[in-house]
Amino acid sequence: MAEVKIGVVGTGYLGKLHTKLIRGVEGANLIGIYDKNLATAELTAAEFKTNAFTELDELLNLIDAVIIVASTKAHYELVKIALEKNVNVFVEKPITSEIWEAEEIVKLADEKNLKLQVGHIERFNSALVSLEKYNMDPMFIQTDRLAQFNPRGTDVAVVLDLMIHDIDIILSLVKSEVKHISASGVNVVSDSLDIANARIEFENGAVANVTASRISQKKMRKMRIFQRDAYIAIDFNSGVSEIFRLVAPDDKSLEHFISFGEMGVGENKKAVIYEQPEQKEINALKYEQELFIDAILKDETPVVSGKDGLRALKVAEMIIQKIEKSKML
Repeated sequence: MAEVKIGVVGTGYLGKLHTKLIRGVEGANLIGIYDKNLATAELTAAEFKTNAFTELDELLNLIDAVIIVASTKAHYELVKIALEKNVNVFVEKPITSEIWEAEEIVKLADEKNLKLQVGHIERFNSALVSLEKYNMDPMFIQTDRLAQFNPRGTDVAVVLDLMIHDIDIILSLVKSEVKHISASGVNVVSDSLDIANARIEFENGAVANVTASRISQKKMRKMRIFQRDAYIAIDFNSGVSEIFRLVAPDDKSLEHFISFGEMGVGENKKAVIYEQPEQKEINALKYEQELFIDAILKDETPVVSGKDGLRALKVAEMIIQKIEKSKML
């Protein structure tokens, strides 16, 4: 079987997880790791029985693909170097810190026919994966992503640190262009935004109300989706989704699901049924690694492509700009 020679750049908390898991991905052959902090790289290499490289170029010359897990501000330079070396790239979210940087590396990847995947891991949460067979056509989305304070990630606004997960998911579900954005937010414990809320309106009439905080007492990662004849609740923490649907009183699906009675009268009468899709036991981080390797071996576009990462970044930046502008009024 063909294999992909791969390396990991960055050996912080998330970099170590990537290093640990990629060793078990079929079709992947971990060649080594690199970190500008050689001592950290050597400790990680010893722990996971791989090689620590002292020079980035030395590692890139030996591999087909690389996983980049560095600070957001370092993404552009590292991704560009890898692509110029004809190495396929998996880069953690957000794709870059600046839109022009993302545009440049997306263009470069296209020109070189290389795979560029962005680590929007929540796309692979079991709660969302369990909904793959359902018709999703949201008209209103409410999201709440609240986290307890962690210094890791405060180098960027909460919009780029946490909210961008939900932005990416919303953009993947709503098949329409963004029409208007309004937003507000505040700095509380860091020099960048710690709490933010945005209302995203789409050309097709869909609306998303998105809230993110990294100074909450309790952790919450929930999405509520309202669409014609259905309400879908997604809990990213538990990995469970729930669906409430309206069906005709004689619908055969009533035999298989819990019924909550009927609503409406006459020809408009409908039954309310409850369904909890089967929860899939997957490791989201390993799953996105597997999809990255598959995209390379099968020469397919990654599930979360560089273009997807760029689109999410553009919306995130629009939200940040709206918040900064509101502060000046």
